[in-house]
Amino acid sequence: MVAVVPSPPLMIPQLAAGGAEESAPLRRACLDVAGRLATGCDRWVVLGADPDGADPDGADPDGGHVLGTFLGFGVDVRVSLAPEPVGPPRADLPLAVLIAGWLRGQVAPRLRADAELVAPDLPTARCRALGASLAGRVGPGTGLLVVGDGAVTHTEKAPGHLDPRAGPFDRAVASALADADPDGLLDLDAGLAAELGAIGRAPWQVAAGAAATARGARWDGELVYSGAPYGVGYHVALWRRAW
Repeated sequence: MVAVVPSPPLMIPQLAAGGAEESAPLRRACLDVAGRLATGCDRWVVLGADPDGADPDGADPDGGHVLGTFLGFGVDVRVSLAPEPVGPPRADLPLAVLIAGWLRGQVAPRLRADAELVAPDLPTARCRALGASLAGRVGPGTGLLVVGDGAVTHTEKAPGHLDPRAGPFDRAVASALADADPDGLLDLDAGLAAELGAIGRAPWQVAAGAAATARGARWDGELVYSGAPYGVGYHVALWRRAW
């Protein structure tokens, strides 16, 4: 099973403050797919982008998982990828890890997750190969939680300002997610994604590579949410094996 969620810190109620109601539909959608992923799996692998080169999965040298915090975004909301995190809270973990840790804590606090993070500019061919490798390493009880955003250029006030190519790009993402179409995700132009600030492109393509590699598998897709409430493309989806 594959769940796709975005990574806006404002999804966390304590960080949204006065905007909590505006972010509520997105938050509900993310909790919905994360909850269903947890119901169908006993372990998660988190796929995300790591533009800052931080500790890849929030793990300590002894193989445990560290405690993370959203303090860098203004509020000390503590999260982890494991039921019993170790060490002092760290604010320097990749955002994908923090978001995954928050979702895990909300829907399945006893579940354990590990992260496989990639550079946002990882070429499509390498994303596909990494996904194929991942598919061969994970068992049937492992779900993929894919964390990443679309274009940051949907409006003049968006982080990347307005780029008219953002709409068609994120419509293509939404269509591929709705149809459980790995080829549609693998066809995304990496150069265009970089120009639009869509850091979800690489983790989406890793997940697509894994889905395309699963022997004999067919997938049913469900697009739960797709929009750009802050001028950034956010997509929430769930893929289930139809066999």
